[in-house]
Amino acid sequence: MRLTQAISQFLQTVEHQYGYSAHTVRAYQNDLDRFAAHLKTKHAQTLENVATITLEIMRDWLWELQEQGKSTATISRNIATLKSFGKWLEERELVEINPATRLNTPKKQHTLPRVIGEKQIENLLINLRQAALAGEAAAQRDYAILELLYASAIRVSELVGLTDSDINLAEYTLRVTGKGNKQRIVPFGKPAAAALKLYLEAGRLQLASKNSAGLASSNIFLGNRGGALSSSGVYRIVAKHLKSLPGGGPQGPHTLRHSAATHLLNGGAELRIVQEMLGHSNLASTQIYTHVSTERLAQTFKQAHPRA
Repeated sequence: MRLTQAISQFLQTVEHQYGYSAHTVRAYQNDLDRFAAHLKTKHAQTLENVATITLEIMRDWLWELQEQGKSTATISRNIATLKSFGKWLEERELVEINPATRLNTPKKQHTLPRVIGEKQIENLLINLRQAALAGEAAAQRDYAILELLYASAIRVSELVGLTDSDINLAEYTLRVTGKGNKQRIVPFGKPAAAALKLYLEAGRLQLASKNSAGLASSNIFLGNRGGALSSSGVYRIVAKHLKSLPGGGPQGPHTLRHSAATHLLNGGAELRIVQEMLGHSNLASTQIYTHVSTERLAQTFKQAHPRA
């Protein structure tokens, strides 16, 4: 089987049979398209028959990524893609054995996520609220996005997937669809509800009117041209507002998710509750936030305790 055909069938399988999210499917496609581009340049014969793809050929591509200065996280993700693709090839007997089985994933760099202080976020949201009350549609949307991301700690992919039926303003809850198409109910507070109400009653209507195609989108958050807002669009919006805050590190939507989770734990929330709110299937994924809280505790101890 030709490589392009195999990639196409693999993507259909992970989307329709495995139920992976559109975001995950796109990530697989991007990785495999880059892998195919590498093979076209260095190992053109493999394009005609996937059975000729070997462990050495895969390692050659990964080495090239390393030479290009790609991060450990990027290389690890590409290895995971190759392993999933190789397993699929083996299950369909397109190769004798999964050539990616022996690929070694680089050790993760254990860096703590960036966390923004509670007072900093409070001041940021106050400024965004003032801008939103001035009446500009984009400002109202941005205010609602940052309030909701911080209040609910949802992922950016979950945010852009929200539709009219997913928000319950009366009960202050969201119905979000997370990884593996798993749905969960997430609470949010009165400030986020007020920001959403302002946006839904004014800003969203203004943005929807700019859709030249004349098609009404059921998505809650819209772009400046009236279409559904993309994950990259949310990233740009959040980064624009976070860049003025002190401290280095990531400035995207995940920073608000990290901050919300850490602030919940600092406020006394149980780890299991935070796990459920974040949509983590494994408690170990949530425990990184306890490390952040512990680090802050240690810093406070050193600064405040007379015998530190």
